[in-house]
Amino acid sequence: MKKKILSAAVPFILFFIGLVLNCSTALHAQGITVYQYRRVDPDKMDEFLKRETTYWSKVAQKAVDGGKMTFWAVLAKVGGLDEPNSPNVLFVNTFPDIDADLSDVFNAAKVFPNIPVSKMETYAISTVTAEYFVQDNGWQQVANVNGDKDFKFIKMNYHNSTDPRSFNAIENNNWAPFIKAAMDKNQTVQKAWGNALVLSPNGGAMKFNCLSYDIYPSLQSALLEKWSTDTKFPVSGLDSLQKISVNPPMSFIYRIVKVVAKK
Repeated sequence: MKKKILSAAVPFILFFIGLVLNCSTALHAQGITVYQYRRVDPDKMDEFLKRETTYWSKVAQKAVDGGKMTFWAVLAKVGGLDEPNSPNVLFVNTFPDIDADLSDVFNAAKVFPNIPVSKMETYAISTVTAEYFVQDNGWQQVANVNGDKDFKFIKMNYHNSTDPRSFNAIENNNWAPFIKAAMDKNQTVQKAWGNALVLSPNGGAMKFNCLSYDIYPSLQSALLEKWSTDTKFPVSGLDSLQKISVNPPMSFIYRIVKVVAKK
């Protein structure tokens, strides 16, 4: 695959997020994360994911081992709106230094010298629809987490706020301790939570400027989001978030296909 410096030449997350999302600290390490969205025709999806997991995850692993990346993930969307024209794959790539020379990060030929690039590359069977720079802000996970078992699906929540930094700060001060306690008490089926700030692009046609993500062990748990009847939600914090929200968040669910993270 030809190098595209900030592309998630994967394989999304993640978060990010095999499924070794138990390396959650790497997902939220300081650095810049690139979200790349792609559209893959359904009849080519199996081949696309095969190439990403067989080849590009190994390329990403080399980059992580060499300190040029800290996280790489490929996520496959479950359902959605206007499916024939919408992205259905999300790549998540975290770089410790976005200004470093990244030209060799996704050089598959160095990892698989005897395999033709045409057998590995995925740009020919996909279309990049968007690419965002974000920075992870918060993270909480259930105690004694088992990444292979607990982290199977992720709900991406896209928020549009009048003050995105304050929005994330309020979440970290109110929702983060609440969800941590609720997960540890088995009051929710959710297994992890995090948030991030969108650095670029912004303004104009952008419909969100920060985001959060909820991680679940199954599609059913992600869809139903059952809560214990004795759960006490942080009402004041939620009210503060609502006051600076431009509109309700839009959410999409993704299956966590593959993750490579710094141990």
